[in-house]
Amino acid sequence: MQIDFHHAVTYVSARLAGFSHKDADIVAYAAQYVDDATHGGIVCFDNKAMYERISSAHKSIDPTNLIDLENQKVWMPFHFLPGNGTVRPGRNPKGTFIQKLIALPDSPIAQETVRTAILDHDKPYALHRLGITMHVYADTWAHQGFAGVLHEINQVSDFDEIGSSGVFERGLGDFIGRFFEKAIPPLGHGQANIFPDMPFLSWRYKNGFGQVIERNNTEDFCRAADALCRAMQEYRRHTTPTVQVTGIGAEDMSKIRTLFTDLKIKDGNERHSAWLQAISGQNGKGFSFGKATVSYADKGENSWKAQALGDTEEHEFSHEYAYSDKFLTSNWKLFHDALQLHRITISHDILPKYGICAA
Repeated sequence: MQIDFHHAVTYVSARLAGFSHKDADIVAYAAQYVDDATHGGIVCFDNKAMYERISSAHKSIDPTNLIDLENQKVWMPFHFLPGNGTVRPGRNPKGTFIQKLIALPDSPIAQETVRTAILDHDKPYALHRLGITMHVYADTWAHQGFAGVLHEINQVSDFDEIGSSGVFERGLGDFIGRFFEKAIPPLGHGQANIFPDMPFLSWRYKNGFGQVIERNNTEDFCRAADALCRAMQEYRRHTTPTVQVTGIGAEDMSKIRTLFTDLKIKDGNERHSAWLQAISGQNGKGFSFGKATVSYADKGENSWKAQALGDTEEHEFSHEYAYSDKFLTSNWKLFHDALQLHRITISHDILPKYGICAA
Protein backbone atom coordinates (compact mmCIF):
# COMPACT_ATOMS: atom_id res chain seq x y z
CA MET A 1 0.00 0.00 0.00
CA GLN A 2 1.06 3.57 -0.59
CA ILE A 3 0.30 6.95 0.91
CA ASP A 4 -3.24 7.06 -0.46
CA PHE A 5 -4.22 4.16 1.79
CA HIS A 6 -1.82 4.44 4.71
CA HIS A 7 -2.56 8.12 5.25
CA ALA A 8 -5.89 9.05 3.66
CA VAL A 9 -7.84 5.80 4.07
CA THR A 10 -6.51 5.34 7.60
CA TYR A 11 -7.75 8.84 8.42
CA VAL A 12 -11.18 8.05 6.96
CA SER A 13 -11.38 4.75 8.84
CA ALA A 14 -10.40 6.48 12.09
CA ARG A 15 -13.06 9.18 11.67
CA LEU A 16 -15.68 6.55 10.82
CA ALA A 17 -14.60 4.73 13.99
CA GLY A 18 -15.52 7.86 15.94
CA PHE A 19 -12.15 9.53 16.43
CA SER A 20 -11.94 13.32 16.46
CA HIS A 21 -10.16 15.08 13.60
CA LYS A 22 -7.17 15.78 15.86
CA ASP A 23 -6.75 12.18 17.00
CA ALA A 24 -7.43 10.69 13.56
CA ASP A 25 -4.83 13.05 12.11
CA ILE A 26 -2.20 11.66 14.52
CA VAL A 27 -3.15 8.05 13.80
CA ALA A 28 -3.04 8.61 10.03
CA TYR A 29 0.26 10.50 10.09
CA ALA A 30 1.88 7.77 12.17
CA ALA A 31 0.51 5.10 9.84
CA GLN A 32 2.13 6.72 6.81
CA TYR A 33 5.33 7.74 8.60
CA VAL A 34 6.17 4.05 9.00
CA ASP A 35 7.09 4.16 5.30
CA ASP A 36 9.05 7.40 5.65
CA ALA A 37 11.08 6.83 8.83
CA THR A 38 14.14 5.61 6.93
CA HIS A 39 16.79 6.99 9.31
CA GLY A 40 17.91 5.51 12.60
CA GLY A 41 20.63 6.49 15.04
CA ILE A 42 21.24 8.89 17.89
CA VAL A 43 20.00 12.49 18.06
CA CYS A 44 22.28 14.72 20.15
CA PHE A 45 21.28 17.95 21.89
CA ASP A 46 23.30 20.95 23.01
CA ASN A 47 22.62 20.17 26.70
CA LYS A 48 24.17 16.68 26.28
CA ALA A 49 20.78 14.95 26.19
CA MET A 50 20.46 12.16 23.62
CA TYR A 51 17.66 10.22 21.97
CA GLU A 52 18.03 7.00 19.98
CA ARG A 53 15.61 6.18 17.19
CA ILE A 54 15.18 3.24 14.85
CA SER A 55 14.08 3.12 11.23
CA SER A 56 10.94 1.35 10.06
CA ALA A 57 11.66 1.34 6.32
CA HIS A 58 14.39 1.06 3.72
CA LYS A 59 14.09 2.17 0.12
CA SER A 60 13.59 -0.72 -2.32
CA ILE A 61 17.04 -0.29 -3.87
CA ASP A 62 18.83 0.23 -0.55
CA PRO A 63 21.79 -2.20 -0.27
CA THR A 64 20.74 -2.68 3.36
CA ASN A 65 17.98 -4.89 1.95
CA LEU A 66 20.61 -7.54 1.25
CA ILE A 67 21.43 -7.88 4.97
CA ASP A 68 19.23 -10.57 6.53
CA LEU A 69 19.37 -9.09 10.04
CA GLU A 70 18.21 -5.69 8.82
CA ASN A 71 15.37 -7.31 6.89
CA GLN A 72 14.14 -9.00 10.05
CA LYS A 73 14.39 -5.74 12.00
CA VAL A 74 12.46 -3.69 9.46
CA TRP A 75 10.46 -5.57 6.84
CA MET A 76 9.13 -8.34 9.07
CA PRO A 77 7.74 -6.33 12.03
CA PHE A 78 6.58 -3.28 10.06
CA HIS A 79 5.57 -4.43 6.56
CA PHE A 80 5.42 -8.21 6.16
CA LEU A 81 4.06 -9.48 9.45
CA PRO A 82 4.42 -13.29 9.48
CA GLY A 83 1.08 -15.08 9.14
CA ASN A 84 2.07 -18.53 10.51
CA GLY A 85 -0.25 -20.07 7.93
CA THR A 86 -3.20 -18.57 9.92
CA VAL A 87 -2.79 -21.28 12.58
CA ARG A 88 -2.75 -20.59 16.31
CA PRO A 89 0.25 -20.49 18.67
CA GLY A 90 2.00 -23.81 19.15
CA ARG A 91 1.00 -25.12 15.72
CA ASN A 92 2.85 -25.09 12.41
CA PRO A 93 1.48 -24.74 8.89
CA LYS A 94 2.26 -27.42 6.33
CA GLY A 95 5.55 -27.06 4.52
CA THR A 96 8.89 -25.55 5.47
CA PHE A 97 9.67 -22.68 7.84
CA ILE A 98 9.06 -20.06 5.13
CA GLN A 99 5.33 -20.88 5.33
CA LYS A 100 5.36 -19.40 8.84
CA LEU A 101 6.84 -16.14 7.57
CA ILE A 102 4.48 -15.42 4.66
CA ALA A 103 2.14 -12.49 5.35
CA LEU A 104 -1.57 -13.37 5.40
CA PRO A 105 -4.66 -11.16 5.87
CA ASP A 106 -5.94 -10.76 9.41
CA SER A 107 -3.87 -13.67 10.72
CA PRO A 108 -3.89 -14.60 14.43
CA ILE A 109 -0.51 -12.84 14.72
CA ALA A 110 -2.02 -9.70 13.17
CA GLN A 111 -4.99 -9.84 15.53
CA GLU A 112 -2.71 -10.21 18.54
CA THR A 113 -0.63 -7.27 17.31
CA VAL A 114 -3.78 -5.14 17.22
CA ARG A 115 -4.80 -6.27 20.71
CA THR A 116 -1.44 -5.30 22.21
CA ALA A 117 -1.74 -1.81 20.72
CA ILE A 118 -5.26 -1.43 22.09
CA LEU A 119 -4.10 -2.40 25.58
CA ASP A 120 -1.65 0.53 25.47
CA HIS A 121 -4.49 3.04 25.07
CA ASP A 122 -3.46 4.87 28.25
CA LYS A 123 0.14 5.57 27.18
CA PRO A 124 1.36 8.99 25.96
CA TYR A 125 2.21 7.43 22.59
CA ALA A 126 -1.02 5.41 22.34
CA LEU A 127 -2.34 7.05 19.17
CA HIS A 128 1.07 6.87 17.53
CA ARG A 129 1.32 3.17 18.31
CA LEU A 130 -2.19 2.64 17.01
CA GLY A 131 -1.21 4.32 13.73
CA ILE A 132 1.88 2.14 13.39
CA THR A 133 -0.22 -0.93 14.06
CA MET A 134 -2.82 0.12 11.49
CA HIS A 135 -0.04 0.33 8.89
CA VAL A 136 1.15 -3.18 9.70
CA TYR A 137 -2.41 -4.54 9.90
CA ALA A 138 -3.43 -3.08 6.53
CA ASP A 139 -0.32 -4.47 4.89
CA THR A 140 -1.37 -8.01 5.81
CA TRP A 141 -3.93 -7.67 3.02
CA ALA A 142 -1.77 -5.88 0.45
CA HIS A 143 1.36 -7.95 1.12
CA GLN A 144 -0.32 -11.34 1.44
CA GLY A 145 1.66 -14.15 -0.13
CA PHE A 146 5.00 -12.40 0.31
CA ALA A 147 7.58 -12.60 3.12
CA GLY A 148 9.90 -9.99 4.60
CA VAL A 149 13.04 -12.03 3.93
CA LEU A 150 15.15 -12.82 0.88
CA HIS A 151 13.55 -16.02 -0.41
CA GLU A 152 12.40 -17.64 -3.63
CA ILE A 153 8.76 -17.41 -2.50
CA ASN A 154 9.01 -13.72 -3.40
CA GLN A 155 10.09 -14.41 -6.98
CA VAL A 156 7.36 -13.46 -9.43
CA SER A 157 6.72 -14.16 -13.11
CA ASP A 158 3.97 -14.40 -15.74
CA PHE A 159 2.23 -11.16 -14.78
CA ASP A 160 -1.20 -10.56 -16.26
CA GLU A 161 -3.91 -8.01 -15.59
CA ILE A 162 -7.39 -9.42 -15.03
CA GLY A 163 -9.72 -7.06 -16.83
CA SER A 164 -8.39 -3.82 -18.26
CA SER A 165 -7.63 -0.76 -16.18
CA GLY A 166 -6.15 1.07 -19.17
CA VAL A 167 -3.19 2.12 -17.03
CA PHE A 168 -0.68 -0.25 -18.60
CA GLU A 169 -0.88 0.35 -22.34
CA ARG A 170 1.46 -2.51 -23.21
CA GLY A 171 0.31 -4.79 -20.41
CA LEU A 172 1.82 -5.73 -17.07
CA GLY A 173 4.37 -8.03 -18.71
CA ASP A 174 6.03 -5.20 -20.63
CA PHE A 175 5.95 -2.89 -17.59
CA ILE A 176 7.52 -5.45 -15.28
CA GLY A 177 10.02 -6.51 -17.94
CA ARG A 178 11.49 -3.01 -18.01
CA PHE A 179 11.43 -2.90 -14.22
CA PHE A 180 13.35 -6.19 -13.89
CA GLU A 181 16.30 -4.60 -15.66
CA LYS A 182 17.10 -3.12 -12.22
CA ALA A 183 17.73 -6.63 -10.84
CA ILE A 184 15.49 -6.36 -7.78
CA PRO A 185 16.20 -9.11 -5.19
CA PRO A 186 13.34 -11.43 -4.06
CA LEU A 187 12.51 -9.47 -0.90
CA GLY A 188 8.90 -8.80 0.02
CA HIS A 189 6.92 -7.76 -3.04
CA GLY A 190 9.89 -5.92 -4.55
CA GLN A 191 9.75 -7.94 -7.76
CA ALA A 192 6.00 -7.36 -7.99
CA ASN A 193 6.69 -3.63 -8.05
CA ILE A 194 3.67 -1.49 -7.19
CA PHE A 195 1.04 -4.01 -8.32
CA PRO A 196 0.01 -5.01 -4.76
CA ASP A 197 -0.28 -1.29 -3.91
CA MET A 198 -2.73 -0.10 -6.59
CA PRO A 199 -6.32 -0.21 -5.28
CA PHE A 200 -7.94 -0.46 -8.72
CA LEU A 201 -5.94 -3.43 -10.01
CA SER A 202 -6.96 -7.06 -10.44
CA TRP A 203 -4.03 -9.20 -11.51
CA ARG A 204 -2.40 -12.60 -11.45
CA TYR A 205 1.17 -13.85 -11.22
CA LYS A 206 3.20 -16.99 -10.60
CA ASN A 207 5.17 -17.09 -7.35
CA GLY A 208 8.53 -18.71 -6.68
CA PHE A 209 6.87 -22.05 -5.88
CA GLY A 210 5.17 -22.13 -9.28
CA GLN A 211 1.73 -21.36 -7.87
CA VAL A 212 -0.57 -19.08 -9.88
CA ILE A 213 -1.96 -16.39 -7.57
CA GLU A 214 -4.94 -14.16 -8.41
CA ARG A 215 -5.43 -10.87 -6.60
CA ASN A 216 -8.31 -8.40 -6.54
CA ASN A 217 -6.79 -5.36 -4.88
CA THR A 218 -10.09 -3.48 -4.63
CA GLU A 219 -11.72 -6.24 -2.58
CA ASP A 220 -8.61 -6.64 -0.42
CA PHE A 221 -8.36 -2.90 0.22
CA CYS A 222 -12.05 -2.61 1.11
CA ARG A 223 -11.71 -5.45 3.60
CA ALA A 224 -8.61 -3.81 5.05
CA ALA A 225 -10.35 -0.43 5.46
CA ASP A 226 -13.26 -2.06 7.27
CA ALA A 227 -10.93 -4.09 9.49
CA LEU A 228 -9.03 -0.92 10.43
CA CYS A 229 -12.29 0.78 11.36
CA ARG A 230 -13.35 -2.16 13.53
CA ALA A 231 -9.95 -2.28 15.23
CA MET A 232 -10.13 1.43 16.02
CA GLN A 233 -13.71 1.11 17.28
CA GLU A 234 -12.45 -1.63 19.59
CA TYR A 235 -9.71 0.77 20.74
CA ARG A 236 -12.33 3.41 21.59
CA ARG A 237 -14.53 0.83 23.33
CA HIS A 238 -11.84 0.36 25.98
CA THR A 239 -12.40 3.92 27.20
CA THR A 240 -16.04 4.32 26.08
CA PRO A 241 -17.87 0.99 26.66
CA THR A 242 -20.94 2.14 24.71
CA VAL A 243 -19.00 2.22 21.43
CA GLN A 244 -20.24 -0.45 19.04
CA VAL A 245 -17.88 -2.35 16.75
CA THR A 246 -19.80 -2.23 13.47
CA GLY A 247 -17.18 -1.34 10.89
CA ILE A 248 -17.80 1.00 7.97
CA GLY A 249 -21.40 1.69 6.93
CA ALA A 250 -22.67 0.86 3.46
CA GLU A 251 -22.78 4.43 2.14
CA ASP A 252 -19.26 5.29 3.26
CA MET A 253 -17.92 1.97 1.99
CA SER A 254 -19.52 2.64 -1.38
CA LYS A 255 -17.64 5.95 -1.57
CA ILE A 256 -14.38 4.28 -0.55
CA ARG A 257 -14.84 1.57 -3.17
CA THR A 258 -15.62 4.15 -5.85
CA LEU A 259 -12.44 6.06 -5.05
CA PHE A 260 -10.44 2.84 -5.20
CA THR A 261 -11.83 1.88 -8.60
CA ASP A 262 -12.08 5.31 -10.23
CA LEU A 263 -8.59 6.61 -9.37
CA LYS A 264 -6.81 4.57 -12.03
CA ILE A 265 -3.46 6.28 -11.50
CA LYS A 266 -0.09 4.57 -11.05
CA ASP A 267 1.36 7.32 -8.87
CA GLY A 268 0.38 6.96 -5.22
CA ASN A 269 0.96 10.64 -4.45
CA GLU A 270 -1.51 11.67 -7.15
CA ARG A 271 -4.11 9.27 -5.77
CA HIS A 272 -3.40 10.67 -2.30
CA SER A 273 -4.12 14.21 -3.49
CA ALA A 274 -7.43 13.05 -4.93
CA TRP A 275 -8.32 11.37 -1.64
CA LEU A 276 -7.58 14.56 0.31
CA GLN A 277 -9.88 16.46 -2.04
CA ALA A 278 -12.60 13.88 -1.46
CA ILE A 279 -12.17 14.16 2.32
CA SER A 280 -12.45 17.94 2.09
CA GLY A 281 -15.68 17.62 0.09
CA GLN A 282 -14.28 19.47 -2.93
CA ASN A 283 -15.62 16.87 -5.35
CA GLY A 284 -19.17 16.66 -4.11
CA LYS A 285 -20.54 15.00 -1.00
CA GLY A 286 -17.95 13.98 1.56
CA PHE A 287 -18.00 11.17 4.09
CA SER A 288 -20.55 10.82 6.88
CA PHE A 289 -18.21 12.44 9.42
CA GLY A 290 -18.32 15.70 7.45
CA LYS A 291 -15.73 17.71 5.56
CA ALA A 292 -12.17 17.88 6.84
CA THR A 293 -8.87 19.39 5.79
CA VAL A 294 -6.02 16.91 6.07
CA SER A 295 -2.38 17.13 4.99
CA TYR A 296 0.84 15.18 5.32
CA ALA A 297 4.49 16.22 5.17
CA ASP A 298 7.26 13.81 6.09
CA LYS A 299 9.89 16.52 5.56
CA GLY A 300 10.07 20.28 5.76
CA GLU A 301 8.80 22.78 8.28
CA ASN A 302 5.36 21.14 8.61
CA SER A 303 6.78 17.71 9.39
CA TRP A 304 6.73 16.13 12.84
CA LYS A 305 10.49 15.95 12.80
CA ALA A 306 10.96 19.67 12.13
CA GLN A 307 8.42 20.55 14.81
CA ALA A 308 10.29 18.35 17.31
CA LEU A 309 13.87 19.33 16.47
CA GLY A 310 13.43 22.82 15.05
CA ASP A 311 15.41 21.80 11.98
CA THR A 312 14.45 20.49 8.55
CA GLU A 313 17.79 18.89 7.66
CA GLU A 314 19.21 15.39 8.23
CA HIS A 315 22.53 15.90 10.03
CA GLU A 316 25.51 13.74 10.88
CA PHE A 317 25.83 12.18 14.33
CA SER A 318 28.06 14.99 15.61
CA HIS A 319 25.38 17.66 15.04
CA GLU A 320 23.76 19.05 18.18
CA TYR A 321 20.16 20.24 18.12
CA ALA A 322 18.91 22.97 20.43
CA TYR A 323 17.10 21.20 23.26
CA SER A 324 13.59 22.09 24.34
CA ASP A 325 11.41 20.42 26.96
CA LYS A 326 8.71 20.28 24.28
CA PHE A 327 10.73 17.54 22.56
CA LEU A 328 9.59 15.00 25.16
CA THR A 329 5.94 15.40 24.17
CA SER A 330 6.47 15.99 20.45
CA ASN A 331 4.69 13.77 17.96
CA TRP A 332 8.00 12.78 16.38
CA LYS A 333 9.48 11.55 19.67
CA LEU A 334 6.27 9.77 20.67
CA PHE A 335 6.15 8.09 17.26
CA HIS A 336 9.68 6.78 17.69
CA ASP A 337 8.89 5.64 21.24
CA ALA A 338 5.98 3.65 19.85
CA LEU A 339 8.06 2.35 16.94
CA GLN A 340 10.61 0.81 19.28
CA LEU A 341 7.97 -0.73 21.51
CA HIS A 342 6.15 -2.17 18.50
CA ARG A 343 9.27 -3.91 17.22
CA ILE A 344 10.16 -5.30 20.65
CA THR A 345 6.60 -6.55 21.15
CA ILE A 346 6.53 -8.30 17.78
CA SER A 347 10.01 -9.82 17.99
CA HIS A 348 10.14 -10.71 21.69
CA ASP A 349 6.55 -11.23 22.82
CA ILE A 350 4.34 -12.27 19.91
CA LEU A 351 6.40 -14.14 17.30
CA PRO A 352 8.09 -16.54 19.79
CA LYS A 353 4.62 -17.84 20.76
CA TYR A 354 4.32 -19.05 17.17
CA GLY A 355 7.78 -20.59 17.05
CA ILE A 356 9.27 -17.70 15.09
CA CYS A 357 12.63 -16.19 16.10
CA ALA A 358 13.23 -12.93 14.25
CA ALA A 359 16.06 -10.54 15.14
